Amino acid sequence: MMFATLEEEPKLKREFPKWAITCLSVAFVILAWEFFGRDINPVFGSYPSAIAVAFWQLLKSGQLLSALAQSMQAFVVGYGLAVIVGVPLGLLIGRSRVLEAAIGVFITAAYAMPLVALVPLLVLWMGLGFTVKACVVFLMAVFPIIINTWLGVRAVPKTLIEVGKSFVASDFTILRRIVLPATIPYIMAGIKLAVGRGVVAMVIAEFFTAISGLGAIIINAANAFDTARMFVPVIVLMVLATALNSFVGLVERWVAPWQSEISGRDEG
Repeated sequence: MMFATLEEEPKLKREFPKWAITCLSVAFVILAWEFFGRDINPVFGSYPSAIAVAFWQLLKSGQLLSALAQSMQAFVVGYGLAVIVGVPLGLLIGRSRVLEAAIGVFITAAYAMPLVALVPLLVLWMGLGFTVKACVVFLMAVFPIIINTWLGVRAVPKTLIEVGKSFVASDFTILRRIVLPATIPYIMAGIKLAVGRGVVAMVIAEFFTAISGLGAIIINAANAFDTARMFVPVIVLMVLATALNSFVGLVERWVAPWQSEISGRDEG
């Protein structure tokens, strides 16, 4: 009987995959929101069916896709530059005691600084166009990547590095063959955190600069007290951030397949 019970336990786990639990959770929240949201004054809130109608109207008019394209241009450029700059800089800071002592404190301080307060100053420097939007996204997204990569390098076991040195490996070889593979989970965690900050930065930049993109829909709908229409870009951004995080997870499984095997073993 004991063996039968132990054999049945993995089967029960397989019957409830994570995606099914996620779908049930999302469905429950939407149904509860629909039920209770109908009793709220439309000026103060909305509910999923009304938001779906507003979504279809914006989509049919072409306004939603046009705004999404405008917003995504600044996000892709700013976020892409944040990854390109943040990962190598984090690796260098983590590997160099001099760089860590010289600029580490500035990186930590800049991450904690309310960068939103600098947007008006950036507007004075760069104007109201595309450049300032991409710059705001870059500044909001780059520091989580740098700090996570930096901490990942510092977390690499010293015994691994000593093994590389015992085989007379160069610093570049140790960085490429030992440090970088061990740091990949930290790098991906930083990139995932940067997605959320980058999306927020994208909307903030549109609020403070030339009102365009999804931020323009939010402001115009809020000024007209059209709450259902205002929720459409908000939910689109939430879905976009979730999809980007899932994509980063796929990239992580492709770049570091051993990490997913370890995670699966821990869950089992």
